[in-house]
Amino acid sequence: MKKNTLLLAESIKELFESKNYAAIRAAINATEPQDLAIVCEELDGEMLIRFFRLMPKTVAAETFTEMETDTQESVIRCLSDSELRAVLDELYIDDTVDVIEEMPANVVKRILANSDRESRAQINRILNYPKDSAGSIMTVEYIRLDRNMSVSDAFARIRRIGVDKETIYTYYVTDHYKKLVGVVTAKKLMLNDPDTLVSELMDTDVIYVTTDEDKESVAMKMSHYDFLAMPVVDGDMRLVGIVTFDDAMDIVQDAATEDIEKMAAITPSDKAYLRTGVIQTWLARIPWLLLLMISAALTGAIISHYEEALGKVIALTAFIPMLMDTSGNAGSQSSVTVIRALSLGEIEPRDIFSVLWKELRVSLLCSLSLAAVGYGKIILTDNVEPAVALTVCLTLAITVVIAKLVGCIMPLFIKRIGFDPAVVASPFITTIVDAIALVVYFAVATAFIPALK
Repeated sequence: MKKNTLLLAESIKELFESKNYAAIRAAINATEPQDLAIVCEELDGEMLIRFFRLMPKTVAAETFTEMETDTQESVIRCLSDSELRAVLDELYIDDTVDVIEEMPANVVKRILANSDRESRAQINRILNYPKDSAGSIMTVEYIRLDRNMSVSDAFARIRRIGVDKETIYTYYVTDHYKKLVGVVTAKKLMLNDPDTLVSELMDTDVIYVTTDEDKESVAMKMSHYDFLAMPVVDGDMRLVGIVTFDDAMDIVQDAATEDIEKMAAITPSDKAYLRTGVIQTWLARIPWLLLLMISAALTGAIISHYEEALGKVIALTAFIPMLMDTSGNAGSQSSVTVIRALSLGEIEPRDIFSVLWKELRVSLLCSLSLAAVGYGKIILTDNVEPAVALTVCLTLAITVVIAKLVGCIMPLFIKRIGFDPAVVASPFITTIVDAIALVVYFAVATAFIPALK
């Protein structure tokens, strides 16, 4: 898909050079806004603005919301006030807020100056909510019905105001104080008599979120209930907005990206990879690498402490990488599994004993399997004493159990104290488990190898 869009961008450039504007308009009409946004990323300066100006108003607005922040800023700076006003008039309030949050102060000032009074009030209200709350991502463009309306009255209202709303599949019923009292779908309205009252059709058991609820929690609720939109209420149960499915998908994607970066020991960034500068990328990575390097020095200190033992039984050295890698991998398996379960809401910190019991049984099976296979491999292919083979395999069994228990406990503990469990994933688990594996290794070796006693 991206390849085809890039080919379209090259074609657009050629059409501009030949001044074939009719063909450009035809290409715009035949292309989805999401793809037009990618085309815009490939155009520079005057050509970008000319291309944007050739778009119909509604298409231009949809394309604008899909653009990267840098491209949006370039477009805003080049548009006249009347052109900017036309684009803003077509944007939903939540999309306008998203743009404002990414723009420098002078651009924000111009956007607000070209927004109508009502829009500015709505924008300022949303911007006042905490950054990661439901209030900050909601839109105020929803359809609200009165409980005393008939079906025919409801449809008349939907036809009158629905064109400017983000979703027209679900309608929210309020009383005269704007308190949320029910929800009704388009399907129910269409399948009932025109004289039927909305109050007779609405579902009063409404699932909703509050303005201060975490946005990731909102996205998870929407996924759980398969909602296209989720109503948002304030502390007095008054309906103030809705969170739509597309916004929920963006939240899920951003959260997944953030967790992946944290699990790789990288400071999260909200910029695309190729749009992040070298210095920014370096700054995101180097603190964690330095921390992990310093913590890994503990491993070196342990090896140095047992240098004499290694000198007496050189064969022990050959198995250190295998033990450290296997135990680190075992710990990472458990931590990643638990972190995923936490992020999906499948478990909570209070489930720690259930998680421990399960991971203990799994770790015992894994450790016994690895130890048995490892012992056979060492005896058959490595020229070492049985005592060394026994030491390696016993260490392997013990460290795998410890690693998996550490891997499942740490994310739960971190979550319990209020931090993101993703930060304790693979790199940190591996560093901790490596140190434990070495201590156990040399302790077992001292106990089972006569030369070290």
